[in-house]
Parts: sequence; structure tokens; C-alpha cells
Amino acid sequence: MKKIYNLENINFLEIANSLNSGELIIYPTDTVYGIGGVISSEETIKSIYKAKERSFKSPLIVLISDVKKIEEIAYISEENRKIVERLIAKFWPGGLTIILRKKEWIPNVMTAFGDTVGIRMPALDVALKIIESAGGMLPTTSANISGEKTPRAYDELSEVFKGKVDILVDGGKSPLGIESTIIDLSDEPRIIRLGAISIKDIEKVIGKSIGRNL
Repeated sequence: MKKIYNLENINFLEIANSLNSGELIIYPTDTVYGIGGVISSEETIKSIYKAKERSFKSPLIVLISDVKKIEEIAYISEENRKIVERLIAKFWPGGLTIILRKKEWIPNVMTAFGDTVGIRMPALDVALKIIESAGGMLPTTSANISGEKTPRAYDELSEVFKGKVDILVDGGKSPLGIESTIIDLSDEPRIIRLGAISIKDIEKVIGKSIGRNL
């Protein structure tokens, strides 16, 4: 039976049990609505791709509930450590995804069989509690079929897509309503996608110009 929650009746223990049994969730983040599943199950991650009708060539990102989780997931190079620390201090939790070299245990299917992984800490309490219930890290992507409109509110979710998951969380409208900016810090800093955070604001924080791969 599908489990549907709102902000008044949400049960994080039930959600934890459901996620750990391999179920998928649609939930609100500060940017847009996401679909996620536990990182420990490669089959669950494949189910996310299947629900989105998405190629395995497109990686998922990992949303985390605590900054400390970042070094469980990825390596931070010494040359970029200060940049990472400054960006986290300024923009986390918030709309900035940071790409780093992934740790070996991260499932390859989740990263398009590459050696990097995107990580973000969202600025929304309900999202952080859901992620925490999944062990503090939750592979996530936008809750829509690839190529279709990205949902910025629960009412924008398609009925077809909602039918592909086991858990639904109605959190109303996402506060930002725009995808995160993505910066690659696995090597020389490069902007991969523009979104909630401007390049100008990032350059102010790190004190240098950034390459762009847009």
C-alpha cells in the first residue's frame, strides 16, 4: 500500500523502515521535489533510473543531512579543501551541489560509472529528517520523467510519476523552486550547471574566477 504523508502526519520511523526495505520516496527539498532511495542498495538505485526512464549515463547526486557525511562519500583534494570549506560555510545547507572524487564504496551505477559524485545538503527541515532516516545520505534526482517539467510543488507532480514510488511526502511548494548550481571541485573548479547560486556569489567566496562547462 502506498504511504502518503503531509507535514502534520509524517512518521520518520515508518519512512526509515520503508526506505531500508528498498522502497522509493518522492519528497520535497529546498530546490525542487526529488525521488530517492537508500544508497546501500544497487537495485533500489536502478529503480530510480527506471522510474525516471533515465539513461545510466546521467548520474544521481547524494543529499546529506550532516556536513560530516561528505568525507564518508568523497575525497577532498588538499588543493581544493579550503575552497570546499568556504563554499560549505557560505552556501550549505542550500542550493549548491559540489562534485568530488567518490569513495570506492559508492555504487558505480549511481555515478554513471564515473569516479566523481555530486553532494548537497538541502536547506529544508523535513528533507533533512527524511535523509537522516535513510542513514544521513540519500541518492536523489528530480521527481519527473526525464525531459518533462521539474516539479517545484507537490501539486506539480504527475499522477503517472507518483504511481511509480511507494512513499509520497506532501510538503507544499519548495522554497527555492529552482535546481541547485553544480560546481565540480574534483579538479580545477568548474561550473557545470547554473541554478540557485550565481557564479558571481561563488567567486566572491572563493576569491578566484571559475571555469564553466555549461
